[in-house]
Amino acid sequence: MIEPGGSRPPADHLIMGVVNVTPDSFSDGGRYLDPEAAVARGRELAVQGAGVLDVGGESTRPGAGPVSEAEELRRVIPVIERLAGEPGDFDLSIDTMKLEVARVALDSGARIVNDVTALRFDPGLAALVAERGARCCLMHMLGEPRTMQKAPSYDDVVSEVKAFLEQRMAFAIAEGVAEEKLWLDPGIGFGKTVEHNLELVRRLDEIVAIGRPVVIGTSRKSFLGKLAGGRGEEHRLPGTIATSVLALERGAKVFRVHDVAEVVDALAVASATVGPDMGAGA
Repeated sequence: MIEPGGSRPPADHLIMGVVNVTPDSFSDGGRYLDPEAAVARGRELAVQGAGVLDVGGESTRPGAGPVSEAEELRRVIPVIERLAGEPGDFDLSIDTMKLEVARVALDSGARIVNDVTALRFDPGLAALVAERGARCCLMHMLGEPRTMQKAPSYDDVVSEVKAFLEQRMAFAIAEGVAEEKLWLDPGIGFGKTVEHNLELVRRLDEIVAIGRPVVIGTSRKSFLGKLAGGRGEEHRLPGTIATSVLALERGAKVFRVHDVAEVVDALAVASATVGPDMGAGA
């Protein structure tokens, strides 16, 4: 494990550290279910260079079932309240699709809503985001977690994902969300085959061309393991780094990862080869 306190993320880019307060997330389910463990993990990721801590209480891994609103609140709110009182240069994000969970999380110190349904599960969430002036990440997902990996099909995955994100951005703006508050996530692994994921990384510049900061989330995902001969979650860091570096070169601005220190170092080195002019900030 790389020791924290070395390099920092490239200028105008953000590392979003994953804090899963769940028993069943694909990579670290159960490890940080205890609030004390989750808060300690958040502190660790912030020290390592995470500018955003993304706290989630409902797994969205393939095949995951829904979690009740009450249970999701029970899991995430104590963690957000504690982290909001911690010193450090980071913002808190709530990874949820539920209006009430987002509301309480924003009351408790979160500043970003990360919605894997792009405001489709609860359209009223857009009005809350607008009212609070929060940032909001809109992600593409085909179907829902329970079914999204059952034979996903596209004519042109990049064009279809791009059109979806443009439509959801237009919806959010119509509901009063300021355009400058929106981030876009192509949803790597959410209703995509290995080839779909690779095509999205190859042509990520087409998503970047929409004009809003693009979030890339390849961290430890199964397609990386398949490409590397069947590697398990704990052995997918090289693939995470490779795809993050490629996404950086193609214009991504926010990197959602589990292994913050390692990705920070990799992006610092990669950005030095790309040059100082890397587009508008997040």
